[in-house]
Amino acid sequence: MVWSVAGLVHAVSDALAARFASCTVRGEVSGFSRAGSGHCYLSLKDADGNAGLLRCAMFRRAASLLDFAPADGQLVEARGRLAVYEPRGELQFVIEAMQRAGAGALFEQFQKLRARLEGEGLFDAGRKRELPRFPRRIGVVTSLGAAALHDVLTCFARRAPHVEVVVYPSLVQGNEAPKALVEALQTADRRREVDLIVLCRGGGSLEDLWAFNDERVVRAIVACGLPVLCGVGHETDVTLADLAADVRAPTPTAAAELASPTQEEGLALLAAVARVMQRRVHQVIDTEAQRLDRATLRLRRPADVVRRQAERVALLRQRLQARAARHVPQQRQACSESQRRLSRSATVALASHRQRLASLQARLTALDPRQVLARGYAWLSDEQGHALTSVDDLTAGKTVTAELADGQVRAAILSVQRRIVE
Repeated sequence: MVWSVAGLVHAVSDALAARFASCTVRGEVSGFSRAGSGHCYLSLKDADGNAGLLRCAMFRRAASLLDFAPADGQLVEARGRLAVYEPRGELQFVIEAMQRAGAGALFEQFQKLRARLEGEGLFDAGRKRELPRFPRRIGVVTSLGAAALHDVLTCFARRAPHVEVVVYPSLVQGNEAPKALVEALQTADRRREVDLIVLCRGGGSLEDLWAFNDERVVRAIVACGLPVLCGVGHETDVTLADLAADVRAPTPTAAAELASPTQEEGLALLAAVARVMQRRVHQVIDTEAQRLDRATLRLRRPADVVRRQAERVALLRQRLQARAARHVPQQRQACSESQRRLSRSATVALASHRQRLASLQARLTALDPRQVLARGYAWLSDEQGHALTSVDDLTAGKTVTAELADGQVRAAILSVQRRIVE
């Protein structure tokens, strides 16, 4: 029997529907999305890391009955039926009811790492920096083949074509992505050729974005000396890199918009500054013009200026003469009085000094040794001129000199006799 494609697909679908009309499957949510119609699409995979993957669809009616918001990484139990999506011939699980069964392995790992790094203060708002308002050059860390790079560059070209962009290429998915992201951030930090860094990637499942939850990437963001703006995934995606970055944007395009103010904003600011400068210049010109007008009025009649200055000089001369007329007689009288006082003081001092001099002269005369010699005494000295005051200094036959009131006598000692004191 030869089957047509549609017939074979339809037969397989019927067989699956009959064999797996209703079953329950436990797995970890991956790639969850909600369409505008209200239908939800996701994949389920084993939490223990097995390679199995089951695509699932949950239509609007079943989705409206959920009592929680599904998210990537959650461990759920889904009840439904297996079917084949015939337009593509793909196996899918149509979910009719779903409930949480606990956190999935990745999600649980995410929560534990988040709590630990948050305890270290890596997500504190106090350490985060503001983005430069008007950057001249922006660095972008992402994959060269990523759609996010195209979106970011398009946004920059539209909003701020004057801003230069430097791309630091890196893997954004896979086991080697964390190391590549760290190296790209360190390269940008080392070169210091940009004003800020935009770290971005498009949307994906929790495992697709896992590189941005790596602890090495988080620490590299915190250690970076440049402000880091992170725009990873869709608006509902939150990674540890978002929490560590200085500013988080919901999407790569939003990150580009936050990083680059529009050219119109810059021109408007320059226009406002120009208006302020123009107003200030006009104020200075007006002030100086008024000063010039006043100076012109003064110079228009120079004779009046000279007359006023002459009057002022004459007034000052009169004041000086009047002051001198009062001051000179006073000074003359003061000088005369000082002269009289000085003469009187000099006379008194001279008489006192003369009296003291006479007293000293009398005392000096009384103490003159010649007055003693005149009363019959003599002053004896040896040949060396030393005074002889005791008979112990004399011996018979020694020559001495006797100083009398009117001359000297040289004499020889005949004998020496000591006076006996009773």
